[in-house]
Amino acid sequence: MVSKEEYERCKERALDFLENKAKIAVNDREKAELEVADFGLNRIKDFGVQLIIMVNTDRVSAKEVVIFPNQICPQHYHPVNPGKEETFRCRWGKMYLYVEGEPTPNPLAVVPEDKKDTFTVWHEIVLNPGDCHTVLQGTKHWFQAGPEGAVFSEFGTHNDDATDVFDDPEIQRIP
Repeated sequence: MVSKEEYERCKERALDFLENKAKIAVNDREKAELEVADFGLNRIKDFGVQLIIMVNTDRVSAKEVVIFPNQICPQHYHPVNPGKEETFRCRWGKMYLYVEGEPTPNPLAVVPEDKKDTFTVWHEIVLNPGDCHTVLQGTKHWFQAGPEGAVFSEFGTHNDDATDVFDDPEIQRIP
């Protein structure tokens, strides 16, 4: 788990990405509730996401998400029951999204050597500002920011991070 100091640095950096790079207005409640997730790996430079949950009802969820340069959200899926479908819309930067399908020759993502065996889906979708892609429930996926980082919105069905299934057994989604 990241230290309190690192957590606060990540929050400030994420707010800079949101407000100054992506030009997304962030209110005081959202600033206070901005989350930093390191998946229990304590490798925030390599693995993590910074996010604001804008809404999460029984039916829909919406988030603003920041991934720092080359930062990865590890491979996972959302079980079919209850299931979660999500659409990613890139707002700033570049996002490399990997889903099930024909592997992309020479993918742009770079995964740390000690974790390569936990990444098995390599069909690459590059999202630039304005681009969207929907990941259906039950589909394995993961993503990495490009060299400048990325800001994206995530729209989906009800969000329950506790049910996410990760391929890396060391991951604790909610440490």
